[in-house]
Amino acid sequence: MAIVQPVQPALEQAGWGKGEPLRLDRAPLFLLYINVLIIASCGLVYELLAGTLASYVLGDSVTQFSLVIGFYLFALGIGAWLSGFIVGSPARVFVEVELAVALVGGCSAPVLFLAFGYLRGFHFALFSVVTLIGTLVGLELPLLMRILKEHLDFRDLVSRVLAFDYIGALAASLLFPLFLVPQLGLVRTSFVVGLLNALVALWGTHLLRPLLPRRVGGLQGRAFLVIGLLVAGIIKADLFTDLAEEQQFGNPVVFARTSQYQRIVVTRSESDFHLFLNGNLQFHSADEYRYHEALVHPAFSAAIDRRHVLVLGGGDGLALREIFRYPDVESATLVDIDPAMTELGSGLPLLRTLNADAFGDRRLRVIHEDALIWLEQVDRKYDLVIIDFPDPSSFAVGKLYTTTFYRRLLRCLAPDGVVAVQCTSPLSAPRSFWCVVKTLENAGLHTWPYRASVPSFGEWGFVLAARRDLGTVSNWRLDERVASQLKFLDNSGLQGLFELPLDMRRLEVEPNRWNNQILVRYYESEWARWK
Repeated sequence: MAIVQPVQPALEQAGWGKGEPLRLDRAPLFLLYINVLIIASCGLVYELLAGTLASYVLGDSVTQFSLVIGFYLFALGIGAWLSGFIVGSPARVFVEVELAVALVGGCSAPVLFLAFGYLRGFHFALFSVVTLIGTLVGLELPLLMRILKEHLDFRDLVSRVLAFDYIGALAASLLFPLFLVPQLGLVRTSFVVGLLNALVALWGTHLLRPLLPRRVGGLQGRAFLVIGLLVAGIIKADLFTDLAEEQQFGNPVVFARTSQYQRIVVTRSESDFHLFLNGNLQFHSADEYRYHEALVHPAFSAAIDRRHVLVLGGGDGLALREIFRYPDVESATLVDIDPAMTELGSGLPLLRTLNADAFGDRRLRVIHEDALIWLEQVDRKYDLVIIDFPDPSSFAVGKLYTTTFYRRLLRCLAPDGVVAVQCTSPLSAPRSFWCVVKTLENAGLHTWPYRASVPSFGEWGFVLAARRDLGTVSNWRLDERVASQLKFLDNSGLQGLFELPLDMRRLEVEPNRWNNQILVRYYESEWARWK
């Protein structure tokens, strides 16, 4: 059984006068509650950082967050249990633990970024860091409660400490997605939150002075050392991220930003550049024209009317470049949830040159909203819809490939309208590809699956969909005014896109529904073979 040494005798052993009353006055008690709020906020932010970072680099956000939360809560229990074995001054141990949390938690994001770039055992590193932070955080509240128990009865102690703990958790859950990640990024957020823990430790050497040994110079010296290291980390945060991402992507990083929704990275080699979202390649400037010509022009060839175009996703502006080649396009509406993505498309010189300054076209209207929500509100019809979402590697994106989404899409599709959807590789992930096709059909659309060869991705899949039968592909022709501008497609090549070889033929799969998201399961299992 653990033996908890009372505060008074412990302090007498540390050199305080015997029988001297050692109590905190009312103001420091209130400040201790503020400490509870801060350490609760910091602890939750470390948990959110680990889950978000794991989702960025590994995908499948549900699995990553579930595992991180599970390990973190388990570690909190370990820390609470270990607190029972601590004897001596709980105030001194509290300050020491705060410094440890500050150092380990503050360095957690850069360490994990570097681990992913340089180590094979990323999962081991991830759960080791989460468990260590959780254990240290689990020690904090029991130690504070032991400090406060000399001043409050049990009922008030539990109610007040837990109340401030939960308020701190709410504060962290609001600040993390709305301010910390968009404004600071993951690595700098990690250092800043660690700095908060270190400042709590330093302030604790003053606040808990009546309960600490006479000499606190060593504690304060260590606190200043940790603060200095974390401040240096804040200043050099981008260096850690660049080192990890250059190792991961193989080329110098020329642009990097963590938005509210994703990590955006642009790398450059001698003659071209790449765009990555959450670590996944979105395009390579050397061959993206193959992808975007295949995405846009078959739909335009099959359409009767092309005046009003809707683009869902495609914030890089490359699909818009192809759309604006058609003089009969009167308006184009682009809906992308992430303003950071469209700002990149309209502001980064490399990308503006590649997309032919598509965001400067007077026919364009840009809307920053979740496409699923926006479709429920739209009250106009579109002749063409180009869907250029990222692959369904998470449930957050998978919802944009469901029967629910496509049925909402039908509300804004003109009677003769045509839809084009990018839908991963029919060769590398055939069940995923045919799941998208099946889902469109299940929503009441006719479909025409096709594929194009894109060197950066291999064989890539698309599908055209419409309310009615558009006839045979052999009757579709590229607009003569546009065909001369293309680098990949001509009329014979257009017909060839719809000829699927034997190893890409239809498979029997389930449609992707809102309540099961089977597509994400297909996608994860199929692409896991190629990692």
